[in-house]
Amino acid sequence: MPNERWQADTTHWQLADGTGVEILNIIDDHSRLDLMSKARTTTTGTDVLVSFRVAFRRYGIPASVLTDNGAIFTGRPRRGGRVALEIELDLLGTRFHHSRPYHPQTCGKVERFHQTQKKWLAAQPAPATLADLQRQLDRFRRYYNTVRPHRAIGRRTPDQAYNARPKAKPAKPSIPVHYRVRRDKTDTSGVFTLRYDSQLRHIGLGTENARKRILALIADLYIRVVDAETGELLRELTLDPNRDYQPLGRPPGPRPRTP
Repeated sequence: MPNERWQADTTHWQLADGTGVEILNIIDDHSRLDLMSKARTTTTGTDVLVSFRVAFRRYGIPASVLTDNGAIFTGRPRRGGRVALEIELDLLGTRFHHSRPYHPQTCGKVERFHQTQKKWLAAQPAPATLADLQRQLDRFRRYYNTVRPHRAIGRRTPDQAYNARPKAKPAKPSIPVHYRVRRDKTDTSGVFTLRYDSQLRHIGLGTENARKRILALIADLYIRVVDAETGELLRELTLDPNRDYQPLGRPPGPRPRTP
Protein backbone atom coordinates (compact mmCIF):
# COMPACT_ATOMS: atom_id res chain seq x y z
CA MET A 1 0.00 0.00 0.00
CA PRO A 2 1.12 3.62 -0.42
CA ASN A 3 2.87 4.82 2.77
CA GLU A 4 3.36 1.23 3.92
CA ARG A 5 7.08 1.77 3.59
CA TRP A 6 9.26 4.72 2.63
CA GLN A 7 12.87 4.30 1.56
CA ALA A 8 15.50 7.00 2.06
CA ASP A 9 19.15 7.40 1.13
CA THR A 10 21.71 10.03 0.12
CA THR A 11 23.71 10.17 -3.09
CA HIS A 12 26.49 12.42 -4.39
CA TRP A 13 26.54 14.96 -7.23
CA GLN A 14 28.76 17.84 -8.35
CA LEU A 15 28.23 21.50 -9.14
CA ALA A 16 29.71 23.07 -12.28
CA ASP A 17 32.96 23.97 -10.47
CA GLY A 18 33.45 20.43 -9.21
CA THR A 19 32.17 21.07 -5.67
CA GLY A 20 30.74 17.86 -4.23
CA VAL A 21 27.22 17.97 -2.77
CA GLU A 22 24.74 15.47 -1.37
CA ILE A 23 21.15 14.74 -2.36
CA LEU A 24 18.74 13.18 0.12
CA ASN A 25 16.01 11.18 -1.62
CA ILE A 26 12.88 9.81 0.04
CA ILE A 27 10.55 7.62 -2.04
CA ASP A 28 7.39 5.61 -1.47
CA ASP A 29 8.16 1.89 -1.81
CA HIS A 30 4.78 0.94 -3.34
CA SER A 31 4.39 3.66 -5.98
CA ARG A 32 8.03 4.86 -6.36
CA LEU A 33 6.70 8.39 -5.76
CA ASP A 34 9.48 10.94 -5.20
CA LEU A 35 8.41 12.26 -1.81
CA MET A 36 11.42 14.51 -1.25
CA SER A 37 14.68 15.32 -3.05
CA LYS A 38 16.82 17.84 -1.20
CA ALA A 39 20.32 19.05 -2.12
CA ARG A 40 22.75 20.13 0.58
CA THR A 41 26.49 20.62 0.83
CA THR A 42 26.52 18.04 3.63
CA THR A 43 23.49 16.23 5.01
CA THR A 44 23.32 15.95 8.81
CA GLY A 45 20.99 14.00 11.06
CA THR A 46 19.05 17.19 11.76
CA ASP A 47 18.71 17.83 8.01
CA VAL A 48 17.23 14.35 7.55
CA LEU A 49 14.63 15.02 10.24
CA VAL A 50 13.70 18.38 8.66
CA SER A 51 13.18 16.73 5.25
CA PHE A 52 11.09 13.92 6.72
CA ARG A 53 8.88 16.43 8.51
CA VAL A 54 8.24 18.23 5.21
CA ALA A 55 7.29 14.86 3.65
CA PHE A 56 5.02 14.09 6.64
CA ARG A 57 3.11 17.33 6.07
CA ARG A 58 2.71 16.57 2.37
CA TYR A 59 1.86 12.87 2.46
CA GLY A 60 1.07 11.80 6.03
CA ILE A 61 2.91 9.49 8.42
CA PRO A 62 4.17 6.19 6.91
CA ALA A 63 3.75 2.81 8.56
CA SER A 64 7.49 2.09 8.24
CA VAL A 65 10.76 3.53 6.96
CA LEU A 66 13.74 1.69 5.46
CA THR A 67 17.29 3.10 5.27
CA ASP A 68 20.86 1.86 5.39
CA ASN A 69 23.02 2.13 8.53
CA GLY A 70 24.48 5.57 7.81
CA ALA A 71 25.17 7.74 10.85
CA ILE A 72 22.51 10.26 9.76
CA PHE A 73 19.86 7.51 9.95
CA THR A 74 20.79 5.41 12.98
CA GLY A 75 23.12 5.40 15.96
CA ARG A 76 22.89 1.66 16.63
CA PRO A 77 26.26 0.64 15.14
CA ARG A 78 27.89 3.46 17.13
CA ARG A 79 27.59 2.70 20.87
CA GLY A 80 23.87 2.02 20.68
CA GLY A 81 22.69 5.65 20.70
CA ARG A 82 19.78 7.03 18.70
CA VAL A 83 19.68 9.87 16.20
CA ALA A 84 16.94 12.46 15.72
CA LEU A 85 15.04 10.50 13.05
CA GLU A 86 14.91 7.36 15.19
CA ILE A 87 13.44 9.29 18.10
CA GLU A 88 10.89 11.07 15.90
CA LEU A 89 9.66 7.88 14.19
CA ASP A 90 9.35 6.16 17.56
CA LEU A 91 7.19 9.02 18.82
CA LEU A 92 4.97 8.76 15.74
CA GLY A 93 4.56 4.97 15.94
CA THR A 94 6.44 4.36 12.66
CA ARG A 95 8.55 1.22 12.46
CA PHE A 96 12.16 1.84 11.42
CA HIS A 97 14.07 -0.85 9.51
CA HIS A 98 17.70 -0.87 8.35
CA SER A 99 19.48 -2.90 5.70
CA ARG A 100 22.24 -5.30 6.63
CA PRO A 101 25.73 -3.76 6.47
CA TYR A 102 27.25 -3.93 2.97
CA HIS A 103 23.94 -5.14 1.50
CA PRO A 104 22.56 -2.26 -0.63
CA GLN A 105 20.13 -4.61 -2.40
CA THR A 106 17.78 -4.25 0.58
CA CYS A 107 17.27 -0.59 -0.34
CA GLY A 108 17.23 -1.41 -4.05
CA LYS A 109 14.31 0.81 -5.02
CA VAL A 110 15.84 4.03 -3.76
CA GLU A 111 19.23 2.97 -5.17
CA ARG A 112 17.57 2.51 -8.58
CA PHE A 113 15.87 5.89 -8.18
CA HIS A 114 19.30 7.50 -7.67
CA GLN A 115 20.36 6.16 -11.09
CA THR A 116 17.26 7.48 -12.86
CA GLN A 117 17.66 10.88 -11.21
CA LYS A 118 21.37 11.14 -12.06
CA LYS A 119 20.78 10.14 -15.67
CA TRP A 120 18.31 13.03 -15.98
CA LEU A 121 20.61 15.48 -14.20
CA ALA A 122 23.51 14.54 -16.47
CA ALA A 123 21.45 15.70 -19.47
CA GLN A 124 20.88 19.15 -17.92
CA PRO A 125 23.26 22.14 -17.82
CA ALA A 126 25.71 21.76 -14.93
CA PRO A 127 24.31 23.72 -11.95
CA ALA A 128 26.44 26.65 -10.82
CA THR A 129 25.03 26.79 -7.31
CA LEU A 130 23.19 24.60 -4.81
CA ALA A 131 20.03 26.61 -5.50
CA ASP A 132 20.36 25.85 -9.23
CA LEU A 133 20.67 22.15 -8.46
CA GLN A 134 17.62 22.28 -6.19
CA ARG A 135 15.57 23.86 -8.99
CA GLN A 136 16.63 21.01 -11.28
CA LEU A 137 15.65 18.46 -8.65
CA ASP A 138 12.24 20.09 -8.21
CA ARG A 139 11.70 20.04 -11.98
CA PHE A 140 12.75 16.39 -12.17
CA ARG A 141 10.43 15.51 -9.29
CA ARG A 142 7.41 16.96 -11.10
CA TYR A 143 8.35 15.18 -14.34
CA TYR A 144 9.13 11.85 -12.64
CA ASN A 145 5.99 11.85 -10.49
CA THR A 146 3.37 13.04 -12.97
CA VAL A 147 4.64 12.58 -16.55
CA ARG A 148 7.09 9.68 -16.83
CA PRO A 149 5.35 6.24 -16.91
CA HIS A 150 7.06 3.58 -14.79
CA ARG A 151 7.40 -0.01 -16.04
CA ALA A 152 7.42 -1.52 -12.54
CA ILE A 153 3.96 -0.11 -11.74
CA GLY A 154 2.11 -1.02 -14.92
CA ARG A 155 3.20 1.96 -17.05
CA ARG A 156 1.44 4.35 -14.70
CA THR A 157 3.07 7.43 -13.24
CA PRO A 158 4.10 7.25 -9.57
CA ASP A 159 1.48 9.90 -8.79
CA GLN A 160 -1.26 7.73 -10.31
CA ALA A 161 -0.08 4.64 -8.45
CA TYR A 162 0.19 6.53 -5.16
CA ASN A 163 -3.32 7.98 -5.37
CA ALA A 164 -5.00 4.79 -6.61
CA ARG A 165 -5.11 3.03 -3.24
CA PRO A 166 -5.80 3.85 0.43
CA LYS A 167 -2.77 4.90 2.45
CA ALA A 168 -1.21 2.74 5.16
CA LYS A 169 -0.85 4.23 8.62
CA PRO A 170 1.45 3.50 11.57
CA ALA A 171 0.38 0.33 13.35
CA LYS A 172 2.74 0.61 16.33
CA PRO A 173 1.37 2.43 19.41
CA SER A 174 2.49 6.02 19.25
CA ILE A 175 3.17 8.64 21.86
CA PRO A 176 0.48 11.38 21.85
CA VAL A 177 1.34 14.15 19.44
CA HIS A 178 1.06 16.83 22.14
CA TYR A 179 4.58 16.47 23.42
CA ARG A 180 7.43 18.81 24.20
CA VAL A 181 11.20 18.64 24.09
CA ARG A 182 13.33 20.02 26.90
CA ARG A 183 17.09 20.66 26.82
CA ASP A 184 18.75 20.74 30.22
CA LYS A 185 21.83 19.83 32.25
CA THR A 186 21.86 17.64 35.34
CA ASP A 187 23.26 18.90 38.64
CA THR A 188 26.14 17.42 40.63
CA SER A 189 23.88 14.58 41.80
CA GLY A 190 22.66 13.64 38.31
CA VAL A 191 19.24 15.25 38.88
CA PHE A 192 17.31 17.67 36.67
CA THR A 193 14.03 19.48 37.25
CA LEU A 194 10.87 19.46 35.18
CA ARG A 195 7.74 21.50 35.70
CA TYR A 196 4.49 19.53 35.66
CA ASP A 197 1.07 20.82 36.77
CA SER A 198 2.73 24.12 37.80
CA GLN A 199 5.14 22.36 40.19
CA LEU A 200 8.82 21.47 39.82
CA ARG A 201 9.58 17.75 39.83
CA HIS A 202 13.07 16.37 40.40
CA ILE A 203 14.12 13.43 38.22
CA GLY A 204 17.18 11.39 39.09
CA LEU A 205 19.50 9.88 36.49
CA GLY A 206 22.22 8.65 38.86
CA THR A 207 25.52 10.24 39.89
CA GLU A 208 27.22 8.71 36.84
CA ASN A 209 25.23 11.22 34.79
CA ALA A 210 26.17 14.30 36.83
CA ARG A 211 26.71 17.55 34.89
CA LYS A 212 25.47 15.93 31.69
CA ARG A 213 23.63 17.74 28.92
CA ILE A 214 20.37 15.96 28.25
CA LEU A 215 17.32 16.00 26.02
CA ALA A 216 13.97 15.20 27.68
CA LEU A 217 11.17 14.00 25.37
CA ILE A 218 7.89 14.53 27.23
CA ALA A 219 4.41 13.31 26.32
CA ASP A 220 2.05 14.02 29.23
CA LEU A 221 3.39 11.77 32.04
CA TYR A 222 5.61 9.69 29.78
CA ILE A 223 9.25 10.86 29.69
CA ARG A 224 12.36 9.70 27.88
CA VAL A 225 15.72 11.22 28.76
CA VAL A 226 18.62 10.89 26.31
CA ASP A 227 22.22 12.08 26.26
CA ALA A 228 22.13 15.28 24.16
CA GLU A 229 25.50 14.47 22.56
CA THR A 230 25.28 10.72 21.86
CA GLY A 231 21.52 10.09 21.77
CA GLU A 232 21.90 7.27 24.32
CA LEU A 233 18.72 6.54 26.29
CA LEU A 234 19.48 7.36 29.95
CA ARG A 235 16.08 6.84 31.51
CA GLU A 236 12.47 6.10 30.59
CA LEU A 237 9.70 6.68 33.11
CA THR A 238 6.10 7.54 33.77
CA LEU A 239 6.02 10.58 36.04
CA ASP A 240 4.31 10.12 39.41
CA PRO A 241 2.42 13.44 39.86
CA ASN A 242 1.94 12.74 43.59
CA ARG A 243 5.60 13.06 44.46
CA ASP A 244 8.32 15.62 43.91
CA TYR A 245 11.39 13.42 43.50
CA GLN A 246 11.23 10.65 40.90
CA PRO A 247 13.74 8.04 42.12
CA LEU A 248 15.56 5.54 39.97
CA GLY A 249 14.20 2.66 42.01
CA ARG A 250 17.60 1.39 43.13
CA PRO A 251 19.62 1.69 46.35
CA PRO A 252 21.42 5.04 46.85
CA GLY A 253 25.12 5.35 46.13
CA PRO A 254 27.32 4.65 43.10
CA ARG A 255 26.45 1.79 40.80
CA PRO A 256 28.57 -1.35 41.24
CA ARG A 257 31.15 -1.94 38.53
CA THR A 258 30.48 -4.68 36.02
CA PRO A 259 33.02 -7.50 36.44
